[in-house]
Amino acid sequence: MESIEGINGTLVWYFHICPRQVWYIYHALTGEQDNDFLLLGRHMHEVFYRNRKRELLIDNTIKVDFIEEEGLIAEVKKSSKNLKSALMQLAFYLYYFKHKKGVALSGKLLIPEERKQINVELTEELERELEETFRRIREIISKPLPPPPRKIPHCKRCAYREICWI
Repeated sequence: MESIEGINGTLVWYFHICPRQVWYIYHALTGEQDNDFLLLGRHMHEVFYRNRKRELLIDNTIKVDFIEEEGLIAEVKKSSKNLKSALMQLAFYLYYFKHKKGVALSGKLLIPEERKQINVELTEELERELEETFRRIREIISKPLPPPPRKIPHCKRCAYREICWI
């Protein structure tokens, strides 16, 4: 098992979008907090799943959107545009529960606006991919400066765009 100390679901999510954001987040540099896309994501949780207990913070490391049923944790996303990131974030939660808490759980990725539900199971292959992600995240955050900026589609709506492209 690869160490996950200092790594959280947010870092895993952003690693699969923009490694530069991983460095910013880890080093406590915050982007624009009233970014419309951040606000929309927060609002979706309130509207679509208001009757559920939301955002369970566990060990100050992971923030599960909610527990769907016993043994099943759910993660809510506004679209499937960053599906790989969403799946890896949810897989990280399953990995955490398995290796830190000794509990095997299943996951469900919910995309309410698209009426999609994707079941996620922690396989050996997925664990290996996560462990490689952890290794690469540690590599990024250990550097004195963030990776160089690289123009990607996500830049248009990124809360850090002002920092990268000034």
